[in-house]
Amino acid sequence: SGFVLVKNPHLDLMEEDILYHLDLGTKTHNLPAMFGDIKFVCVGGSPNRMRAFAQFMRRELGLAGDGEDVADVCAGSDRYAMYRAGPVLSISHGMGIPSISIMLHEVIKLLHHAKCRDVTIIRIGTSGGLGIEAGSVVITDTAVDSSFQPRFEQVVLDDVVVRSTELDKDLAEELLTCSRDILDFPTLIGHTMCTYDFYEGQGRLDGALCSFSSEKKLEYLRRAYDAGVRNIEMESTAFAALCGLCGLKGESCRFHL
Repeated sequence: SGFVLVKNPHLDLMEEDILYHLDLGTKTHNLPAMFGDIKFVCVGGSPNRMRAFAQFMRRELGLAGDGEDVADVCAGSDRYAMYRAGPVLSISHGMGIPSISIMLHEVIKLLHHAKCRDVTIIRIGTSGGLGIEAGSVVITDTAVDSSFQPRFEQVVLDDVVVRSTELDKDLAEELLTCSRDILDFPTLIGHTMCTYDFYEGQGRLDGALCSFSSEKKLEYLRRAYDAGVRNIEMESTAFAALCGLCGLKGESCRFHL
């Protein structure tokens, strides 16, 4: 039907679903009126970047105003920032799996309560590239973990639940086709490796701790490249798993610094 799915029978028993970290609720806000026409959700780590993206989208869509007057829908919370540009929501998610997971749970419920249909969600931002030209954009076909496996392991109570991390292949190809009109950014499709840490987890030698040699690091990164990994970040497995389970057409596009 195109509706955003939630798979939680407890929600039907609640008098009000409070989206705590977004400062929104099903009784305090008319979510269908506020968000029912949303078709695209773009998420990224930084609040400032997502505000700038919303301003850019307002100008690109020819919306009223100069693009500088976008308001933070979540201004009552200091956890995330959310901006509207016509049918586009621009939302920050912070850094790492825990932060993006909280945001996605509440945004998915928001889209469900608002009765949105046929929504596409795209993760935009930066990442570390692997064996690619600086300035390239990696469109993710599959998110993999630190062992190069297409899985997201979520501990639920005392069970380890394994979820698929396949992203929408048709959307990836569509984005790649669109990229051919933008010659400034070489674009490719590849695997994205998601880690739980910015320093040791990504093989950096400059953290407060480092338990490996530079030779061991390079050997690991070569194995990652041979497994199809083209960039490394800290959110893609959770993003892919939640989008897939809730019926959202999702994709991740990362700019290699």
